[in-house]
Amino acid sequence: MRLTGPMRAVAVLLLVGLTWLLANTLFGGESGSSVRHFFSGTSEEPTPGKYTEQHHMTISTIILVKLCPYCLLLFSLTNVSYALAEPRPRRYKCGLSAPCPPKHLAFRLVSGAANVIGPKICLEDKMLVSSVKNNVGRGLNIALVNGVTGELLETKTFDMWAGDVSELLKYLRPIHEGTLVFVASFDDPATKLNDESRRLFEELGSTAVKELAFRDSWVFVGAKGIENKSPFEQRMKNSKSSNKYEGWPESLEMDGCIPLRPPLES
Repeated sequence: MRLTGPMRAVAVLLLVGLTWLLANTLFGGESGSSVRHFFSGTSEEPTPGKYTEQHHMTISTIILVKLCPYCLLLFSLTNVSYALAEPRPRRYKCGLSAPCPPKHLAFRLVSGAANVIGPKICLEDKMLVSSVKNNVGRGLNIALVNGVTGELLETKTFDMWAGDVSELLKYLRPIHEGTLVFVASFDDPATKLNDESRRLFEELGSTAVKELAFRDSWVFVGAKGIENKSPFEQRMKNSKSSNKYEGWPESLEMDGCIPLRPPLES
């Protein structure tokens, strides 16, 4: 059980009151003499009609008896809640569970969910593409990033259901060496893809694009001039037997750390 903020405040106030009453009873003013008389065996006759130290001690004792069980209970619950409460996991850039090494870029990609929730592209704790930024669209959502500095170069969307694939080709062909390419699908990423567009993504390090099909979910990070296939790619096939949504597979989420490239020699 974990006490909420108001309950903790009540517990603190009760503990402070209990401490004050106890100290006042044992050591404070006239009431302190009652304790001394008790231990010394002497007593004083109370004056009729007068509020005496015995009255004060009796009232204090009653208050202590009334308050003490609740104070102890609240104190115990507070300590137990602190002892049992799991520490909150530390949050790193883009929600990663661990920090990236030096000279690495933290990223997180989330594909769209069906045709309702747009994709997200986060880099170094900055949202590059999202519905909140109002820069997502049906098809392929792409962000180009300088692979040496980590600076965002451009974001753009390409409609792969009703759009013109020539626009995508014009975008991919002139990408410079060392540029990082982040891709997150939304709704349908593949209907308009042709052989050349698939080949261009393969040159960026993709292995899944050759089989990418209607309404598949796809997230990918590649780079111009990559020597090997990219380790950052996921694809979820559109299948009636396994789709999470009616007509669409589940959304994909991928994160990791990408090493910055050394400056290109001139």
